[in-house]
Amino acid sequence: MKYFLIAGEASGDLHAANLIAALREKDSQAQFVGLGGDMMRAQGCQLYVDYREMAYMGFVAVLQNLGKIKHNFRVAKQALLHEQPDILILIDYPSFNLKMAKYCKEHLPNTKIVYYIPPKIWAWKEWRVHQIARYCDKILGIFPFEPAFYAKHGYTCQYVGNPVADAIRRFRQEATDETHKGDRIIAILPGSRKSEISKCLPTMLAAARRVAGERYRIVVTAAPGIDDTFYTPYLQGEELTRDTYTLLDNAHAAIVNSGTATLETALIGCPQTAVYHVAGSKYLEKLLKPLMFKIKYFTLVNIIPDKEVIQELVASRFTQENVERELKQLLEDEDYRTKMKTEYKALWQILGKKSAAEGAAQAVIDN
Repeated sequence: MKYFLIAGEASGDLHAANLIAALREKDSQAQFVGLGGDMMRAQGCQLYVDYREMAYMGFVAVLQNLGKIKHNFRVAKQALLHEQPDILILIDYPSFNLKMAKYCKEHLPNTKIVYYIPPKIWAWKEWRVHQIARYCDKILGIFPFEPAFYAKHGYTCQYVGNPVADAIRRFRQEATDETHKGDRIIAILPGSRKSEISKCLPTMLAAARRVAGERYRIVVTAAPGIDDTFYTPYLQGEELTRDTYTLLDNAHAAIVNSGTATLETALIGCPQTAVYHVAGSKYLEKLLKPLMFKIKYFTLVNIIPDKEVIQELVASRFTQENVERELKQLLEDEDYRTKMKTEYKALWQILGKKSAAEGAAQAVIDN
């Protein structure tokens, strides 16, 4: 069986690599080709394009790299026609992958299309549900509420497990680092893209410095693919680390840019607040939220249980004063900390114990 996988970001590269490993256990003769990164390559996947040549986010970045984006589409389409895979597996990255799904359906009707980690259309752009269902033979979700969302529209989605939970389980099994044990640490997770880091990190650091004083160390996480020198102008003696899980495991509290990192922080058990910058938020959020978003919360930690587990300091609420106030409570109010950690444990029960990669591999094999 030949599999063609497309991952357009670092997280997709990781999830695709884990899926390849799980598929090979079930199909020893499997061949893997596609678009992705070093982790997929390490699992024996032949790459036509590296995801670092694909990950352009935001209107300006897309315009500046329009030629490269068009080139990547041409290469991907030519590779798909040349390889004629049995199964096309799409991992997240909807702006690219939905176009490739449409192209594959039109030009390779015998190739089965599987969307593993579909876009978060339950949050916004809900209309995409019809596109996904029209082009894909199987939809494999990583959140337990996704099957009900698709069923509401008359479509089928299978929950296969959550890869973040899988990663935290592996970390717990392998963790031996005691370096920070006993230290008093405030962790700052400013995001994975330069644009969001530059908008969020200054406010996150300013608030943490005011609260930390001499009592706490401040440690900032660096994102994959971003050089340490990018962070230098923002730091005033704070430490920088790439070992995010170990940091969170030892931190007293964390300030986290909204995204998958909030779920990682929760499953590790670190008290946190989530932040997110929205340009022109004072004027736009009242207009945009009812138009674009279909959910009450922004962070997965709150969306999954459908309740407020952590504070979301988003848009106009993302101010230094608000972050300071919440951080102080996270550090000093033991009842508040205990209640949050109890809610974190409930998340584990909701997500379940199944391995996402193994569940997805079985679903693909059963195609």
